[in-house]
Amino acid sequence: MATAETDADEAYAELHDRVQRISNVGNAAGVLYWDQQTKMPDEGTPARSKQLSTLQSVRHDLLTDERTGELLDELADADLDDEQAAVVREIRREYEREVTVPSGLVEELSETVSEAQQAWREAKEEDEFETFAPYLDRLRELHVERAEHVDPETDPYEVLFEDGEPYLPLSTVERIFDELREGLVPLIEDIRTEGADIATDAFAGEYDVDTQEALARDVLDYVGYDWDRGRLDTAPHPFMSGNQFDARVTTRFDESDPLGALTSTVHEFGHATYQLGLRDEAYGTPLGESRSSGIHESQSRFWENHVGRTKAFWEGFLPTFQERFPQAEDVTVQEAYEAVNQVYTDNCIRTEADELTYHMHIILRSEIEKEFVGGDLDVEDVPARWNDLMDEYLGVRPETDAEGCLQDIHWSSRFAGFQNYTVGSVLAAQLWATIEDELDDPTALIREGEFGPIREWLTENVHRHGQRYTTDELVEEATGEPLTADYFLDYVTEKYGELYDL
Repeated sequence: MATAETDADEAYAELHDRVQRISNVGNAAGVLYWDQQTKMPDEGTPARSKQLSTLQSVRHDLLTDERTGELLDELADADLDDEQAAVVREIRREYEREVTVPSGLVEELSETVSEAQQAWREAKEEDEFETFAPYLDRLRELHVERAEHVDPETDPYEVLFEDGEPYLPLSTVERIFDELREGLVPLIEDIRTEGADIATDAFAGEYDVDTQEALARDVLDYVGYDWDRGRLDTAPHPFMSGNQFDARVTTRFDESDPLGALTSTVHEFGHATYQLGLRDEAYGTPLGESRSSGIHESQSRFWENHVGRTKAFWEGFLPTFQERFPQAEDVTVQEAYEAVNQVYTDNCIRTEADELTYHMHIILRSEIEKEFVGGDLDVEDVPARWNDLMDEYLGVRPETDAEGCLQDIHWSSRFAGFQNYTVGSVLAAQLWATIEDELDDPTALIREGEFGPIREWLTENVHRHGQRYTTDELVEEATGEPLTADYFLDYVTEKYGELYDL
């Protein structure tokens, strides 16, 4: 005779198998997306959009199938261990958010995203916002419609934010934004008006793209990228795609800016280390998936800023740079450090921004999309609103929409995701402060090119948990306290005060 425990074990095993099938469909869609951004012929979009929309529909149907709900009900009061309970919690959350969303809407949204990404690419290349505007407007309609199905009692923008950050209230992020605005604006102004001159032109000149790609591979070797589970390609907007067995990174190159590709590559490496640090045996379940967008960005911002922009890093890596590019043979470590940390008060491009002005880019984007999603900003007014806020927050006006509201690919797929870059930067500083307490001289490890202990610490304290913990629980597990902007503000105040002799 079956016992309640046996029934629960069987129900959990069946749910586990179902979840892995759902995950595999999503991962297959991820490979198609990677191909679309890196290798697909220009005219492949009509077929690719249909392929992706079909896979998203299949995934949605599997997730919201009546049997999924029955299994979750059977496990509602079951005696599960902590990891099993976490799996059920995460699947229940996703199931409850998606079960009320019509499959047709999921399919249409996915298809529109694929078409919108191609339209964005063309619009950016031709500097014609009008090419992208109809897709942007339609995506807003579809995302809002979906949000109203998910939670009709909550503001649609907040529902969209919760898609990427399920356990971090938007109000907490907005409070952090206020603290950063209060701390960063005067620091940026002090640098603009009183900052000492630094070596901003240390790497001036032309840098061959093929050699830059070789250098990007060098830096991935240097920090310890696992080529057996990854690869490097180029994309219009750098990204990482994959899982713990296959985490691919992309970058892009500019002949006049070798540092841009370098820092971008290290940034995407940070994302890849997270994926590769997830437990192999947990693949296909929430325990083998990253916690959230903000936690993911903490890993990329950690490697980009707390490793790749340090003087210690350049003490070790500058000789490799100079070997690839002999024209930089006279650049000193201090000059390289200053160049890679220059504050660009006249820069329009987020991905080329420094650690300080970067967050003003994020804040203005978040404000614009909140107005747009809320219906307070018409699509044709987005470029002007963008330029006005850029002028207000950063003192610069884009000359074209390509370097203004068309510069990022993100709005061709989702809204309410930019905040996660700032969440990631704030958490990265908090993680670095903890590592300084727990590892013996991590700066010396960076100087010596010994990145293993740092990677292992991050894997042990962040990556391997997958989604076992909620966001706030994971931050406390890793750092011993809740998420706070204090460490980031202390870090940038000290670093840039010394750099610019303030």
